[in-house]
Amino acid sequence: MTNEAVDLVAGEHFTAADRASFYRVLAARRDMRHFTPAASVDATVLHRVLQAAHDAPSVGLMQSWRFVRVIDASLRGRIAELVDAERVATAAALGERGDEFLQLKVEGVRDCAELIVAVLAPDDGTVFGRRTMPRDMALCSLACAVQNLWLAARAENLGLGWVSMFDPEALARLLHLPLGAQPMALLCLGPVPVFYDAPMLEQTGWRRGRPLSEFVHVDGWSDAAPSSS
Repeated sequence: MTNEAVDLVAGEHFTAADRASFYRVLAARRDMRHFTPAASVDATVLHRVLQAAHDAPSVGLMQSWRFVRVIDASLRGRIAELVDAERVATAAALGERGDEFLQLKVEGVRDCAELIVAVLAPDDGTVFGRRTMPRDMALCSLACAVQNLWLAARAENLGLGWVSMFDPEALARLLHLPLGAQPMALLCLGPVPVFYDAPMLEQTGWRRGRPLSEFVHVDGWSDAAPSSS
């Protein structure tokens, strides 16, 4: 048996209790909008969740993510104004559902303990695994990092909300991002009064999630996907 094979066999294994905890975290993850005012995140905890993000898989080990912590209160205020402007534009684009949309709380930029901007880094020239889909694979890698951060936050009993309502070029200017970098998400992180029992958009009646059975296909796409066993 080669050394490589020995290393694979000797890798860490997890117990049934470990697995149960993992799936509990997955099921309890929520996109949070309501945060505890004037709260904070311990520096050690913040480092842990950011490290979890940095431990994410990435195509070709490109690590296409960057995270910008927004500390300055005036900068946070200007970012919130960008979100407000896009909120109004989104309501207009929704037509007859615009007024209903404006009743929703769709972000916690002003209230969260930590505001972190997830940024897609400029292309570093990685070819391995992404020759045919260079930008798509960079985006997928960044999304993996955000998901890691989200799950780690929930395991730390912190809420996290992903806000995508902003003009990316305007936000890039505010953050002095280099050419080729693009902000992809405003991540609102911090303690919350309570975690939602179900996704907020379901609780408010905006939209219902669909079951897994509608999303699993076999040997190609079909209009009626078979049920997952």
